Amino acid sequence: MTQADIRLENDVLEVGIFLKGAELCSIRRKSDGTEYLWNGDPEYWRFRAPILFPFVGGLKDKKYRVDGVEYPMNQHGFARDRAFEVMENTGEEIWLGQEDDEETRKMYPFRYRLELGYRLEGSTLKVMWRVKNPDTKPLYFSIGGHPGFMCPIRKGEKQSDYSLVLRDGQGRLLSSFTNSVFGKIGLVTDQKKEYVLDHGRLPIDEHLFDGDALILEHDQVQSISIADPAGKEYLEVRFPMPLVGIWSVPGKQAPFVCIEPWYGRCDKEGFEGELKDREWGNVLAPGAGFEASYDIVIK
Repeated sequence: MTQADIRLENDVLEVGIFLKGAELCSIRRKSDGTEYLWNGDPEYWRFRAPILFPFVGGLKDKKYRVDGVEYPMNQHGFARDRAFEVMENTGEEIWLGQEDDEETRKMYPFRYRLELGYRLEGSTLKVMWRVKNPDTKPLYFSIGGHPGFMCPIRKGEKQSDYSLVLRDGQGRLLSSFTNSVFGKIGLVTDQKKEYVLDHGRLPIDEHLFDGDALILEHDQVQSISIADPAGKEYLEVRFPMPLVGIWSVPGKQAPFVCIEPWYGRCDKEGFEGELKDREWGNVLAPGAGFEASYDIVIK
């Protein structure tokens, strides 16, 4: 296993976690040693499963406004690059926390408490989020997951022989979905592209990510599996969330695919509003909290 700071395990799985970013670094099946999580090879993508907070995606001109004041911000925010502290660890469940400080308030003028939890339940890893507002003013934020999964899962196989299987919130196979198309500057446009599926299956061909991530809005899909060349689904991500991104490095046939459950999204081209006006943003009243979770299921 990757040199993890923390490990969780049960009879089926062993999971590794970094304290930096509270980032998953390994999901391994104990019976045969199969590794399901992307390994962070910087030739393709240095992360493995970063938390996206307090922003998901990019901002127009890499900045945003609060009460008329502009603040710079890189894509996906800053939580993934900051340390977390262990709050609780039972061996099969762990919670890690991070909160604002003088450094964060220079780029994000809010008080916050962010907590990430991981729990093993048989062959399922539950990923849990909590956001708390300890301040006396509203907290505006987005949050999302960005886990990458090995694809192909076995040596000698081609990613282009794999597929994704999409289901709705009732577990029904999708016949189609609508993608919100990225523009040249990494922001969403008004353009939409319809994908027609064969029994829920989306082939991972070499051009699937030429336009960057696929963005599915409005609760279109709430389960995505990866299927091998024989059509067997070996991993599923279940997420009761309004948006999901599907991504791999454009033009490189990188040997992984990210399935990204989101509460939030990048700016639209032409957006001129303040933070409170961003599409798909979230707001917490003073003293309030937010909770969400998604499951990674090993088949």
